[in-house]
Amino acid sequence: MKLIVGLGNPGIEYQFTPHNLGFLTIDRIANDLGVEVRNRQCRALTARAMLAGTPVVLAKPETFMNLSGLSVMELVAEHQVDVKSDLIVIYDELDLPFGAIRIRQRGGTAGHNGMESILGALATDEFLRIRLGIAPERKVSDGAKFVLTPFRKAQGATVDEMLDAAAQAVDVILKEGPAAAMNRFNRKSEPEE
Repeated sequence: MKLIVGLGNPGIEYQFTPHNLGFLTIDRIANDLGVEVRNRQCRALTARAMLAGTPVVLAKPETFMNLSGLSVMELVAEHQVDVKSDLIVIYDELDLPFGAIRIRQRGGTAGHNGMESILGALATDEFLRIRLGIAPERKVSDGAKFVLTPFRKAQGATVDEMLDAAAQAVDVILKEGPAAAMNRFNRKSEPEE
């Protein structure tokens, strides 16, 4: 069983903000699989599905971003997930260029409160993460406000491409493994021709 967690904040006012890219990716994967992420379990909305021939649980924690670890810890226990090999966390990354996607197998939090919560709850940084770049074109004085401000209409196509790439990355991870996915997706931020 693989646990695929997208980070975000519940509530319509946060739906299309940079901080909700994890939720949006889970929704994209669920839509592609024809399932709805609506079962309430472990302080998250979840769905079970088969992806790349593998049973998966898709999850969107409802704890709000800063307490994501509470839900993830419960989900890991509930589904007896081996964190190192079977957990994938998808989230926004302020340090990456807008539209970029990076896959890592371990590492710090880069100040991301959701990831801080998860690392604290799981007491390890050894789990797979898919980071989705949201860096603004120019420096912002208030990062917290920026990540909770809805995307502009002009950003829609890039957001859409990023969600597609993240969904594909999950598929490649499950079919070919993390190394193959990193080779394919950890490149430049421009879409390939």
